[in-house]
Amino acid sequence: MTLGLRAYRSATAVLSPAAKLLLRERAARGKEDLERLHERLGESRLRRPEGTLIWIHGASVGETLAALPLLAVLLTPGRHALVTSGTVTSAKLMAERLPPGAIHQFVPIDTPAAGRNFLDHWRPDVGLFVDSDLWPNLLMSAVERKIPLALVNARISARSAEGWKRAPQTAQALLSAFDGILAIDPEVGARFSSLGARDVRVTGSLKADAPPLPADAKKLEALQNAIGTRPIFLASSTHAGEDETLLPAQDVLRKSHPDLLTIIVPRHPDRGEEIAMLCGSRPVKRRAKGEMPDDSTAIYVADTMGELGLFYRLAKIAFMGGSLIAHGGQNPLEPARLHCAVMAGPHTENFTAAYDAIFEAQGSGRVVTSADIAALAHRVLSEPSTAAAMIEGAARGAAALGGAVGKTRAFVEDLLARHAHA
Repeated sequence: MTLGLRAYRSATAVLSPAAKLLLRERAARGKEDLERLHERLGESRLRRPEGTLIWIHGASVGETLAALPLLAVLLTPGRHALVTSGTVTSAKLMAERLPPGAIHQFVPIDTPAAGRNFLDHWRPDVGLFVDSDLWPNLLMSAVERKIPLALVNARISARSAEGWKRAPQTAQALLSAFDGILAIDPEVGARFSSLGARDVRVTGSLKADAPPLPADAKKLEALQNAIGTRPIFLASSTHAGEDETLLPAQDVLRKSHPDLLTIIVPRHPDRGEEIAMLCGSRPVKRRAKGEMPDDSTAIYVADTMGELGLFYRLAKIAFMGGSLIAHGGQNPLEPARLHCAVMAGPHTENFTAAYDAIFEAQGSGRVVTSADIAALAHRVLSEPSTAAAMIEGAARGAAALGGAVGKTRAFVEDLLARHAHA
């Protein structure tokens, strides 16, 4: 263990007594589930199931959803799954989406005691960390127990990689905890290799194999009836700092499409009120308030969770948020699989391969300014042939990226077999 990791372990051990108080404060702000705070301390009221237990950890909603197709193929007879995450929203979603044989627990806070409690109780046969949510104490405790680990659907931004290079020994020690790192694309794989990771493989994105986002049939019908034949401009999973570009774009679009309905789905629903205020005199309705768009509504703020499947089914093209700012862009595969064309700003490094494949198949999609956004949306809304070509291209580009689930499953099965005979 490096000096940096030893210092981290010592510091978190000293802070452990304050953990309960901090968790209760977070619960008061809605950031924790008060009834399940014991899980954050590594304690569980559930028994470990008999047989092989596959542990999958993802930070929040996106990571846990990405793991569901993999979970479906790994849950063979005699196996169970433990899915951990750190957010209240992901816990609620997993309660709805996990298949039989799988249970959800909150990931323990990263103190030595909480990690020991968690691993001593659950004794997983393998641990799969999704994307890049790495907790040093938990990882080191798993290594001490000789639990095989893999980083799947592995991602790391160029900025994060450069940051880790300032502590190369610590980065290498953490990444060496994994028996394999399964990167989403060659560029990401090269970053992990440069940090000293061993057995880096490029398997693609699990999100490319995910099923289409679901949609409640009654809610979809209600929205379709409320909107009617109005053209739709959809801005999906938007972040603070993007509204100032998107709202002028919709103003331009309404000049050629006076009955346009712009639907804004913020990445964080608590931004709904802020977006409504930014709309100024533009007629706006908010879904979080139970409102539906009517003929006078210019902008519909869909500030709810888990309903993107509705809006991708309604729109012909979606602007993907997190791409006009240096966030890296949200997942473009979700709209593409639902036959919705994609446009995005210059910052798409979170899903480089997906955006490249979709934009190449569409023939366009990259936008920078309000004028760019309005021009491309206008073409799709005005030219049926352009809309059809881009929609078909988006679906084709997304389909070409599949296969990560099979490759990841093969690695995990081999990992389980090797450690079973060790």
